[in-house]
Amino acid sequence: MSEYYSIRWMDGVVSMLDQRLLPREVVYRDFVSSSEVANAIKQMIIRGAPAIGIAAGLGLALTAFHSKDSEKSKLISALSQAAGELRRSRPTAVNLFGAIDRVMKVVTDTQERDVDRIKHMVVSEAKNIADEDFQLNKKIAMYGQQFIPDGANIIHHCNTGALATGGYGTALGVIRAAHESGKKIHVYVDETRPRLQGSRLTSWELKQLGIPHTIIVDGASGHFMRNTRIDACLVGCDRIASNGDVANKIGTYNLALVAFIHGIPFYSVGPTTTIDLSIATGAEIPIEERSAREITHVGDVQVTPDDVSVANPAFDVTPAKYITAIITDAGVAFPPYQKNLKKLMNK
Repeated sequence: MSEYYSIRWMDGVVSMLDQRLLPREVVYRDFVSSSEVANAIKQMIIRGAPAIGIAAGLGLALTAFHSKDSEKSKLISALSQAAGELRRSRPTAVNLFGAIDRVMKVVTDTQERDVDRIKHMVVSEAKNIADEDFQLNKKIAMYGQQFIPDGANIIHHCNTGALATGGYGTALGVIRAAHESGKKIHVYVDETRPRLQGSRLTSWELKQLGIPHTIIVDGASGHFMRNTRIDACLVGCDRIASNGDVANKIGTYNLALVAFIHGIPFYSVGPTTTIDLSIATGAEIPIEERSAREITHVGDVQVTPDDVSVANPAFDVTPAKYITAIITDAGVAFPPYQKNLKKLMNK
C-alpha cells in the first residue's frame, strides 16, 4: 500500500493532497495563509467533514505562525478575521465550525500576555485537532466491527476514508478495520454523483488497501439489494441533529430509503464532533448549493443542453427513522436518538 495523507502541518506550511485530481494524479499542494486554506476548502481540494475541520484549524495556525503582530489585541483581530473567512468556506459540516471555535477559545480564554506564547498555543491546538482525529477514527472502527460479519457485502456512499479525515477513516475506517482483521468482505461503491467521490476517491483508497470492491451507479443500489445479499449500508455524516437526523452527501437519503424497504441495516458513521445538539432536527441544517457546472459537465465535457436550469444541493438529510444506528468514537447510539446521542456526548 502506498502512503498518502489528506492534510499535514509542516512547520508553517499546510500540505494537502489535491483530491480534485485523483485518481489520475497524486499532487500535494502547499498553503501558507488562511485565505488559501479557505479557498482550498471551497474548491474541494480538501473535503470530508473531519478533514475540513482540521483544515480550518490549521488555517488559523498559519495566521498565528506567520503573524508579525506584537500585541495580543491585534493578533486576536487577525485570527477573528481569518476565522470569519474560514467559516464562510462551506456551510454544512459542523466540524469546520467546531474546530474554529476550539482554536479561538484557546486565545480568548487565556490570560497569557506573551504574544509569541499565544501563537504557539494556537498552532499547538490546531495540531491537536488533527492528531486526535486519527485516534477518534480508530475508536469508531473498533465500535463498528460488531456490525460487519465475516463475508459481508457492504454498500458505501461517497468517500469517508483517510482522504476525508486526518487518517484511517470513519465509515471506510470500519470497513478497513474489518479487512485488516481478516474478514472477507466486498464493498459496493456508489459512484456518488456529481463529483464522483465514490468512483474516484473511495475506489482509489480501496485499491491502496487491497479491499475487494465493485463500483456501481448511485441508482443501482435497489437492484443489488434485491438480487445480491447486502449485509449493511455504511455512510458518513457531515452533521447530526439532536433527534438523529443526519446530513450527508447528496444521495444518502435515497440509499437509506431503499435499504429500509429491503430490511437492510443502515449505519451512519462519524466522530462525536459531527453531532450538533444545538439543533433539534435536520430541517435546521444549512444545505450547501454548489455550482451548476458540476451537473452540466463531466470534467471539461458538457453533457447537458445550453442554458438549462440546474439544482445542485451538495447534501441531503436522512430522517432518523431510517437509520439503524449511529457509530461514533464514544460508542454506538441506537434509537431513541434524542436520548442516546446526549448520553454519548456526556461521555
